Parts: sequence; C-alpha cells; structure tokens
Amino acid sequence: MDFSREFIALACDKGVLRFGSFITKAGRNSPYFFNAGLFDDGLSFRALCGYYAHAIRSSGVEFDMLFGPAYKGIPLVAGTAIRLAEEGVGLPFAFNRKEAKDHGEGGTLIGAPLAGRV
Repeated sequence: MDFSREFIALACDKGVLRFGSFITKAGRNSPYFFNAGLFDDGLSFRALCGYYAHAIRSSGVEFDMLFGPAYKGIPLVAGTAIRLAEEGVGLPFAFNRKEAKDHGEGGTLIGAPLAGRV
C-alpha cells in the first residue's frame, strides 16, 4: 500500500476522517469531516508526521526550511522535522505565535529565521 492510502487508512481508523453529512464553518455541506486533533497519541502522531515527511520529499518542491502556523501547525512542523531528520534530512524550522510577546525573546516568530524557500 502506498503512503497516501496508509495515511487515509490511519485517519479512518483513528476517527480523524469521517464520512457523512457535515456543515462547514462557511455554511457549506461537506460529505466528510477531518479532525486532525484526533491524532492524539504518540504512535499515530509519529505516523502522521512520517506521512507529511514522505509527501514533502515526494513532491519535488524545493525548500530550505519548514514553517508551522499557529496553532495546529506547531507540533506538526516539529514532528515532521524530526521524521525528516530520521531520514537524514536536517532542516531548520520555525513557527509563529498568534499573540506577540513583549518580554523574553519577544515577537511572533520562534525558531529559525525565515529565509530562502519556506
């Protein structure tokens, strides 16, 4: 089974991907609902980040770093960077805060400076 089918199987097994009749926030009908927050244990989250890493490497898109937007993207970018590192691909990563800090390191960006193809 290829990685995309494995990903869908995992999402269905975890109840992350559900089929039925759902109303989106925009008020549209959708035949499915995807709740990524249900990748809520170490094994499924590790697998999810592995699928992200595989998809990124298979895409052919050139990039210099990874970025995870707040909030759900924060653990995803860290986990995906780790899974890529396990494959010998060491990349810098960063994520943002929704609220700027005016103390400590301050600002809205945490991690590597945004540079190159992000």
